[in-house]
Amino acid sequence: MKTLKLSKVLLFTALVTVGLSLTLSGCSDDEENKTTVSATEEKNNPFDHTHDVEVTDIQKHKFEHDFARQCVERELKNSVNKEEDRERFTEPCMCIATYMMKDLTAQEAEKFITEHENPRSLQIKFDSAAYHCLQQKSPPKEPQLFGKQKSEEAS
Repeated sequence: MKTLKLSKVLLFTALVTVGLSLTLSGCSDDEENKTTVSATEEKNNPFDHTHDVEVTDIQKHKFEHDFARQCVERELKNSVNKEEDRERFTEPCMCIATYMMKDLTAQEAEKFITEHENPRSLQIKFDSAAYHCLQQKSPPKEPQLFGKQKSEEAS
């Protein structure tokens, strides 16, 4: 009988100990963990662009017009008829600048406007914008050979 009473007492103390340990660990303060998590979140991740300073509308507007003007000048370097080509290049260059302006970061705007540099990211955006803006144009008409149209040739 002694072993039966001893095992009952041992079982009771084990249950009380487990219950107290669960209760105490459940009541621990989580404030320490929150402060350490927020401290690690505050570290600047180079791949996280959510903390970038937003580009103001004035900077975007200035970028749009400066970039369009620079685009037209670049296209006119090898032009023979500058006045006619200026009119022809103004619209696509403005379309490209407007398309690029949508995803403009503050760092890119600063480099372009104040430092007069073209970072690689702007070059990538330029290629994408040029493809977007120039694919909308209809291709020039094909020449008619010997007065026949395509529909007549197929018949």
